[in-house]
Amino acid sequence: MLDVRRLQVLRAVVTSGSVTAAAAHLGYTPSAVSQQVAALERQAGVALLERIGRGVRPTAAGRLLTEHADIIGRNLAEAEAALAELRAGRTGRLSVRYFATAGAALIPPALARFRREHPDVRVDLKLLDPDDPLPEVEQGRADLAILVGPSLPVRDGLHLVHLLDDPYLAVLPDRHPLAAKTVVDLADLAEEPWVSSEPAGPCLQAVLTACGAAGFSPRIAVESDDYPTAQGFVAAGLGVSVIPRIALDSPHPEVAVREIRNPRPVRQIHAVVRETGLEQPALRGLLAALRDAADRRRD
Repeated sequence: MLDVRRLQVLRAVVTSGSVTAAAAHLGYTPSAVSQQVAALERQAGVALLERIGRGVRPTAAGRLLTEHADIIGRNLAEAEAALAELRAGRTGRLSVRYFATAGAALIPPALARFRREHPDVRVDLKLLDPDDPLPEVEQGRADLAILVGPSLPVRDGLHLVHLLDDPYLAVLPDRHPLAAKTVVDLADLAEEPWVSSEPAGPCLQAVLTACGAAGFSPRIAVESDDYPTAQGFVAAGLGVSVIPRIALDSPHPEVAVREIRNPRPVRQIHAVVRETGLEQPALRGLLAALRDAADRRRD
């Protein structure tokens, strides 16, 4: 295989017309330049230069390799420029995995800010089951994932960023007796039929753990795995529900939404990235935008 550095030395000799001039341009000694050209000739198996007076000129093989050295030089310069842009966070691509309510509440404002600050960085978004997206990040299929749960383990090589504690609120039929309260004790819902708003997973576990602490297990009358449908069942008087705050930006007009206490179920929302990914300015910028979006949800 031909040595790229030696090709560039040959190019300098051919361009300048002499070994001495090429050496001065490259900062080498003439002897070092001659040695590099001789080594390249051994690799090529053919003479690359011929002497003319005090200078040199390329043979047919020398002209051929010089032309390719020009192309390689341009490509290397373009690669170095592209790498500098990537290191500076001005270009590149980020792959993000998220779950539905984070997509609605956190991703849009974060992505709007990120695009203003990094307009040439592409962000690929993919909706994912919130149960365990960590392997997507661990195995390099995603640069960042948003996770949800009451608590999350930290795995080697991963960096966890807490974004938001998202409390659950009681969702009641608007004429329910408990709707007259401003705050509902979780135990007040113990005898009520429940409309489940969560599929099995970390979000449901946060609710069940809180109910257990209040001394009961909810009696599920209707199962639903999305929040708007659960609100519809509640509005129809089929039960009560608990739904995370960030999923209640647009409550059903026929439900009452109340704070919960003793205890208050809470799910924690985190972002996770590979520790090595934090070297990327663009990824750090996206994390900052997500933290800002989460901070605004707390205000």
